[in-house]
Amino acid sequence: MAFEGLTEKLSAAFKKLRSKGRLTEADVKDAMREIRLALLEADVSYKVVKDFVKKVTARAVGSDVLESLTPAQMIVKIVNEELVALMGSENAKIAIAPKPPTIVMLVGLQGAGKTTNGAKLAGLMKKDGKHPLLVACDVYRPAAIQQLEVVGGQLGIPVFQMGTANPVDIAKAAVEHAKKEGYDMVFLDTAGRLHVDEALMEELSNIKETVHPNEILLVVDAMTGQDAVNAATAFNNQLDIDGVMLTKLDGDARGGAALSVKAVTGKPIKFVGTGEKLDQIEPFHPSRMASRILGMGDVLTLIEKAEAAMDQKKAQELEQRLRKNKFTLQDFYDQLVQLKSMGSITDILGMMPGMNAGALKNVQVDEKALSRTEAIILSMTPYERENPGVINHSRKQRIAAGAGVQVQQINALLKQFDDMQKLMRQLTGPGASKKMKRLQKSGMGGMGNMGGKRGFGGFGRR
Repeated sequence: MAFEGLTEKLSAAFKKLRSKGRLTEADVKDAMREIRLALLEADVSYKVVKDFVKKVTARAVGSDVLESLTPAQMIVKIVNEELVALMGSENAKIAIAPKPPTIVMLVGLQGAGKTTNGAKLAGLMKKDGKHPLLVACDVYRPAAIQQLEVVGGQLGIPVFQMGTANPVDIAKAAVEHAKKEGYDMVFLDTAGRLHVDEALMEELSNIKETVHPNEILLVVDAMTGQDAVNAATAFNNQLDIDGVMLTKLDGDARGGAALSVKAVTGKPIKFVGTGEKLDQIEPFHPSRMASRILGMGDVLTLIEKAEAAMDQKKAQELEQRLRKNKFTLQDFYDQLVQLKSMGSITDILGMMPGMNAGALKNVQVDEKALSRTEAIILSMTPYERENPGVINHSRKQRIAAGAGVQVQQINALLKQFDDMQKLMRQLTGPGASKKMKRLQKSGMGGMGNMGGKRGFGGFGRR
């Protein structure tokens, strides 16, 4: 999970503050020392840490905080506000050209994930109603053009390429092609390079001077920490970049790059890659990221993911079926597919308030278990999904062979589904509202036995 280490250490510092009824200036300074160490261990730039702690301390030792009835909460609020300010205050969008096409030039170091994440960004723009074109300007890396064509094909986005021609000529021809064919966005995938490579950096400058991009986005690997910030500084000095896209944020347990890049370069983070799948890219919202870092969740992003994954027609049909007490394995499968499309379960849990790194440590999330459950249901006939009561031993053996699992796992799924059906009948039948209140009081929420040995939703026995 992103920022796992930082979140855990900050949570520990705040916990110490909460254990004190009233705070002294010494208490605040002790907490600031722990926050400073947490940020430095997260590979945040030393100068950034120094300035950040100075600002927080100045506000935290004020009378409004020390005399507050809840001083610990006030300090958390201050840290949250300063984190947001550090990362850029608000979401920075791509500058759209007044007259199409909008030209986005993608630059970055070798191995940062520029080709794939550039295609992801084009795919995100396509979802927003744009008509993007990918352009293969990387003529040096073997199979770079083929890679762009593959990911472009998967996203349904055309790729313009001229083989190993001069990248400047390719970019110029691509823009002319986009104007003729009606593409309103052009994404130039340039070659990855070391920022000390003067010849290749000069090539980028020539592309910039030739096509005049509306946006120059630097793609950097979040896991490289301060090295990412150094690269951003070098590229910014050469090209005057407009923003940054952080890749592999899902594997960055520290968070140094995300917290340093805006303060050091003055350029905002605009997008983040959150996984390997082609739809795992998000606009960067500093306020939401600050909430995640402080273990307060990210409800807005969770809602957006749910809305994007939700099939409204199926949702209405399910509602009608639930009202008639007709919840089948096919309905269960449809819900499972929508849940998977939202991303990893660990990431989803991390967006829930209170589910910080410490809370998630004891949660066993077996992502493969969801796939096994999906395989079991798909190995059933449509009649069996609608009428699970007909699944006898011989049918179970056939289903198990088709799904590559044991009969015991079929039995476990059917037992769990039966329990779920009983719960659905209780929650939709007479006196449902009273039963729901009793359920909430007993602490049995929709997430079930997450912390137990059976893992997420009861499926996760390892």
